[in-house]
Amino acid sequence: MNPVTTRRRFLQHSARAAAAGTLAGLGRGWVAPAAEGTSAADWQAGAAKAVITPETAVWLAGYGSRRAPEGKLHDLWMKALALQDGQGNRVVLITSDFQGVPKAVSDEAFALLRRQFGLQRAQVMFTFSHNHCGPRLGDDLVDYYPVEPEQVRLVHEYTALMVQRVVTLVGEALGNLGPARLAQGAGRATFAVNRRNNREADVPALLAQGAPLKGPVDHDVPVLAVSRPDGRTVAVLFGYACHPTTLSFTQWCGDYPGFAQIEIERQHPKALAMFVNTCGGDQNPLPRRNVALCERYGRMLASGVEEALRGPLQIVTAGLRTAFAYVDLPYLHVMTRDELDAFAEDTRNVIRARWAARMRRELEAGRPFAPSYPYPVRVWRLGGELLMIGTGGETVVDYALRFKREFGPGTWVCGYADDMIAYIPSRRVWEEGGYEGGFSLYEYGRPALRWAGDVEDRIASTVQILARQVRT
Repeated sequence: MNPVTTRRRFLQHSARAAAAGTLAGLGRGWVAPAAEGTSAADWQAGAAKAVITPETAVWLAGYGSRRAPEGKLHDLWMKALALQDGQGNRVVLITSDFQGVPKAVSDEAFALLRRQFGLQRAQVMFTFSHNHCGPRLGDDLVDYYPVEPEQVRLVHEYTALMVQRVVTLVGEALGNLGPARLAQGAGRATFAVNRRNNREADVPALLAQGAPLKGPVDHDVPVLAVSRPDGRTVAVLFGYACHPTTLSFTQWCGDYPGFAQIEIERQHPKALAMFVNTCGGDQNPLPRRNVALCERYGRMLASGVEEALRGPLQIVTAGLRTAFAYVDLPYLHVMTRDELDAFAEDTRNVIRARWAARMRRELEAGRPFAPSYPYPVRVWRLGGELLMIGTGGETVVDYALRFKREFGPGTWVCGYADDMIAYIPSRRVWEEGGYEGGFSLYEYGRPALRWAGDVEDRIASTVQILARQVRT
């Protein structure tokens, strides 16, 4: 590159930084200049939403029991945001009020999106809030529930409907593409508590006393505002690291993310509010268990979003780079037939017994167990200001804290994307053990009880490789 072009790009980059405030780096002081001739005005964006509240008696997902629905507090939603840069590069982010989207379901949706719209796997991220007042979907947590033929049929029908609804939704978002401006900021919300380090029963008294709670948390509320050139807001994408488990009853409801989205859309009537669960695998909303608290947490999160929107916001310049990879996460020990026989006869743990019996049938059918699981990781770079990392399963908060530290301001780390695999522990959590780091993989249908101890290193190495790819 000749010196004149280099200087011109430097001056353009500096001007954008001055106009937008401090330009965020994407890691260790690195800032990517936007491609020559690009600007915030080169974005195209489109959004769409669809109701996913079941019209049949599909059981509610999660909590390890049969739970038939008994009405609703509000509808459940799936929403899509499509972005396109000036070169025609596209991504689509899907958010949803599902408890979990299993691999079989997302893989089918990705295949249809590729066939119909030419969207490759790196271009689509399918997130789910992990809401426990949402419906069962596919074979997610299949061993949690007793096998009843009628329920199997209802889940199958509902799942097939949802796969088609994803395709329709993405088509609508792409059809709504129009000139847009992207800007990012961050607020805060403080109701997430590290559940590994604080007993739920103790939290109300500790809060009343003003005593500090223990353990790592991530109280950031990252926000991406998408607006038209006339200033009309199209979408408000926001995240938070916390389980949506304020409620444990049997009514359809989006939990605190649902109430937050309703409040944001009330304040911005023409916009879609879209929630992503960042890395809340070991975080709970505490105290909990009643609707008033759930509504309160939703308002707190919405206030964090409004705090960010009040600014100053940082312009995200146009330009898209995407990368995707699977990384093999090895199991510590794969189950043997004899071990499964013992678990299948143990009536003290009904979920584990159902899992063992099903796993045993897999072996009997001549389907041996794989020694590892293909873990999905993607990285998107938006302009020179925003790096979005998408990870599968229930990642614990350490992942968000690590990657934001490594890659710097402007880094989003989304968990609960593409595949409801299991809890994904950091090395620290794995060594401590406990529910998120110990012997609980059977709950997710894996052919093992525990991951090997190096899963964090494997995931981090893959993220770093993909981050380098989107920078070039």
